[in-house]
Amino acid sequence: MTQHILELLREALVHYGYWAVATVLLLENTGVPVPGETVLLLASFLAYSERDLQLGWIVLVGTLAATVGDNLGYAIGNYGGRPLLERYRNVFRIREVALARGERLFERYGSVTILFSRFVFGMRVIAGPLAGVLRMPWKRFAVFNFIGAGLWVGAISLAGYFFGGRWRALMYFMKRFDLALAASFVVVVVILWWRNRKAR
Repeated sequence: MTQHILELLREALVHYGYWAVATVLLLENTGVPVPGETVLLLASFLAYSERDLQLGWIVLVGTLAATVGDNLGYAIGNYGGRPLLERYRNVFRIREVALARGERLFERYGSVTILFSRFVFGMRVIAGPLAGVLRMPWKRFAVFNFIGAGLWVGAISLAGYFFGGRWRALMYFMKRFDLALAASFVVVVVILWWRNRKAR
């Protein structure tokens, strides 16, 4: 099943090139759970192995699409408010506890959360809409959103390019990396919560 999906994504990239990269990243960062990270890796892999795409253009297009997508997500969240977020949670089966945790992080660490959320799939999808719902100042959101988009797209694209022919090894590494990053994120949250509780 996974191999079939990868083949479909590869065909889309071969036929539509940068438009495929832009569309998937735009959707993911708007709030639709599509495999943006995998598309970036595969596009960069193709840039290395087949030269159909250029790494520099992948980074540029990906950064712009991710930035615009998150801003659209922010606008949707800002306009729809909490009721929209509740409907969104039900449609995409996002657990209420995860949403509540995200809200607490945004309320306390705001802009830093935007920067960090790029590297965690679950947070990357809800970051824009959630920031809008919580009425984070747009200018601050826009700055950290753009910086985060550039860092995330650049890091993932370079990883895909330099791994070259070791696609399976790369996918294995990225899964382990995501797990390690998510675990680290949980540990940091628990430590901060514990320190805050002790301070009270």
